[in-house]
Amino acid sequence: MEKYLDIAVSAYSGYWNYLVGEVLNPSWTNWFYWLTGLSLLVWGLEIAFPWRKQQSIIRKDFWQDLFYLYFNFFLFSLIGYNAISNVAVVAFNDFLGLFGIKNLMAIQVGTWPKWGQLLLLFVLADFIQWNTHRLLHRFDFLWKFHKLHHSVTEMGFSAHLRFHWMETILYKSIQYIPLAMIGFGIEDFFLVYLFTVVIGHLNHANLNWSYGPFKYIFNNPRMHLLHHAVDLPENHRYGANFGLTLSIWDYLFGTAYTLEGDGNVPVGLSDQKDFPEDTWEQMWYPFHGESEEEVLDSSEGRRVVR
Repeated sequence: MEKYLDIAVSAYSGYWNYLVGEVLNPSWTNWFYWLTGLSLLVWGLEIAFPWRKQQSIIRKDFWQDLFYLYFNFFLFSLIGYNAISNVAVVAFNDFLGLFGIKNLMAIQVGTWPKWGQLLLLFVLADFIQWNTHRLLHRFDFLWKFHKLHHSVTEMGFSAHLRFHWMETILYKSIQYIPLAMIGFGIEDFFLVYLFTVVIGHLNHANLNWSYGPFKYIFNNPRMHLLHHAVDLPENHRYGANFGLTLSIWDYLFGTAYTLEGDGNVPVGLSDQKDFPEDTWEQMWYPFHGESEEEVLDSSEGRRVVR
């Protein structure tokens, strides 16, 4: 027990020092300034080439979304995730040790070319995230966490990281074992994650981009707008367009949904009026009981409260 406590304390102090270093020491591998710079770049594209021209530059919930952007990317790890995850990894490896398993690594990629390692990491991680995203829509107890992301009523780049902190735990937990079995290190994630952040920002941006024939490979603003639509057809009753970076999974597995239009598609929750606007209440929302029963409205293809 003392070993796990020491790991947690070390994680807190280590991450605090990392966070301070990120802010005070700009560099080419500095996440804080990359996130800030990419956000300003995509926001600038929204301002220069808006799809929904009637939408304000400072759209509804813009400042709240900026809070979530930095909270989910940095502050949540300081509050608890980094320490919890470090302890969990060591505890999991100790548990495997009880069965004589000392190393999860099953596939050696160290001898592969760097581009091959990064490509495998990117494709595998995105496929895991696509499946995790489907689960968030399919099961009610997971959907309660995911509702925060879908509570955005005007799409913009900063909605990308508007999500409940529990989603970080879910995504990372599901990813850990398969990626550990291939032996990827944290340094491998920088270029891959940088690319996924750019695509994620663009997906949520107020831009009329579909990337031509590449729309069948990469998720895009036109496609992702429909993922956030209030109304979906019967054959997509649990949602559509689940891809985070790649759209190919949706086309391969029949969850792709496209629709021509001017971008004025109502987005948000079918029970939007019942979802809290206060940030703290949004974080607490999935944990408290509801007096009303949440059910699936087959006519609208969305979960509603009755």
